[in-house]
Amino acid sequence: MTKENNTGLDDAEYGVDSRYKSKKERKSDALALMQARLERMKKLPRKEVLRARLLQLKLKMEDFLEEPVYDGENYFTKFLKTYIDTIYSKRNQFANDIGIRPVLLSQIINNHREPKDEFLLKLMIHSEKTFNNVCEFDKKIWYQVYFSEKICETMSSQNEWRPRIEKDISINHSF
Repeated sequence: MTKENNTGLDDAEYGVDSRYKSKKERKSDALALMQARLERMKKLPRKEVLRARLLQLKLKMEDFLEEPVYDGENYFTKFLKTYIDTIYSKRNQFANDIGIRPVLLSQIINNHREPKDEFLLKLMIHSEKTFNNVCEFDKKIWYQVYFSEKICETMSSQNEWRPRIEKDISINHSF
C-alpha cells in the first residue's frame, strides 16, 4: 500500500474515519476525540477503573497461557506487580494482608527468590476474593502462569543445562 492509499489506516487508533479533505482537519478531529475520551476516563469512579484494570490483567494472563512465550521476561512477577499495584497504593499493605514479610514480597517481585507454595496459595485465595465482584477468575491461574513460565524457561535454555545433565545419564537396557 502506498502512502497515498494509506489514508484512514493511521487513524484507526483514534477512531476517526477517512472522510476528511485534509490531513490537518483529520488530525485535529483525532486529537479532539482522544482528548474527549481521556476526559471521560478521568471522570470514571475509582471502582470502575479498578474493575477494568483487573479484568485487563485477567485477560493478559489468559493470553499468556494460550500462547506462552519465554523472552527472558518474568511474566509471573510482571502480572503480580500489576495485580498488587492496581489494588494497593503500597505493596507493604498487600504483604500484610496475606501475612508475609514485605521483604519476602520484594524479593519475589524482584526475582531474588522463587515464590513458595504457601505464597502461591495465599495469592490464589486473595485474588479469588478480589475478583469475586469483578469477573469469574480461575483460582489456579497463578499456578498455571508460574509453571508455564518455568516450562518455557527450562525448554528455551536447554543449550545451557542439557550438556551438563546429559553426561550423567546412561541407559543400561535395550529394546
